[in-house]
Amino acid sequence: MNVVIRVDDDTKKEMIEYYKDKMRDKKIPYVVFQAQEEDTVITMYESGKVMFQGKSADIDASHWGIEIEEKKQAKEDTRKKYDKYYHSNSIGSDEVGTGDYFGPIVVTATYVTKDDIDFLEELGVMDSKKISDDKIRDIAPKIAKRIKYKSIILKNEEYNEKYGTNFNLNKIKSIMHNTVLYQLANEVKKYDYIIVDQFAYEESYYNYLKGIDKIQKGITFITKAEDKNMAVACGAIISRYLFLKEFDKLSDEVHVPLPKGAGADVDKIGEELVEKYGEEILNKVAKKNFKNTDRILHTMIY
Repeated sequence: MNVVIRVDDDTKKEMIEYYKDKMRDKKIPYVVFQAQEEDTVITMYESGKVMFQGKSADIDASHWGIEIEEKKQAKEDTRKKYDKYYHSNSIGSDEVGTGDYFGPIVVTATYVTKDDIDFLEELGVMDSKKISDDKIRDIAPKIAKRIKYKSIILKNEEYNEKYGTNFNLNKIKSIMHNTVLYQLANEVKKYDYIIVDQFAYEESYYNYLKGIDKIQKGITFITKAEDKNMAVACGAIISRYLFLKEFDKLSDEVHVPLPKGAGADVDKIGEELVEKYGEEILNKVAKKNFKNTDRILHTMIY
């Protein structure tokens, strides 16, 4: 599947920043960058057009919007379309840590009622990617005191043990989301919607759960759900709060301030850690399937 959108200058900058650690090395004429996100190849052209190629191309493209001239009306239509999910008693889940070489993956499901929304808006709850770490540390405990939630933390050792032929990242995320959603839904019992920030098609999501006994059904999958549902937004904030706590613990254990993301600064610290503790330290602090591992160990696979 191929999807082409046109983006404005601000969105260009956002995309370049977002995909900087996933860009391919090869240079292509008239192309700003080419990157790979899971099974989607993203190509940004100097003209402002961006092509998404792959099975999930439409999902990945939808995260960045549509043609510029249609954006204003699209935002208004989107607000109306998703208003029922925003003003509802809902369960929502989101994950943090999948794009970071160091640190765990955290998934949290929360239950937000209509009566909670004003309180959460006053706290400034929104897309967690737009909130500073300091604010996350401030508001997450306040949210956790008010609303019900369930979290699961997948530490690096277990991630590295699971990841392989039968476990890709989307399968890992699907299992983690299912775990917390099932727990919370069976505890709350009464709710209007269960919402997940979509990272895979519904059919694929449930295929990843084959062989699991307790599966949560009736999920609504929405792209950019943090902006459209308070339960998902709170799930992202609590997940990020727990991720930061675990990240700080790892930094203390290795006596090095670990950087986030998967860029050149990550490679540098990784090399320092391997030199100090040996290659096995990566199993404890890193997601070894990332390309950073090859660069750190100077055994890049082509």
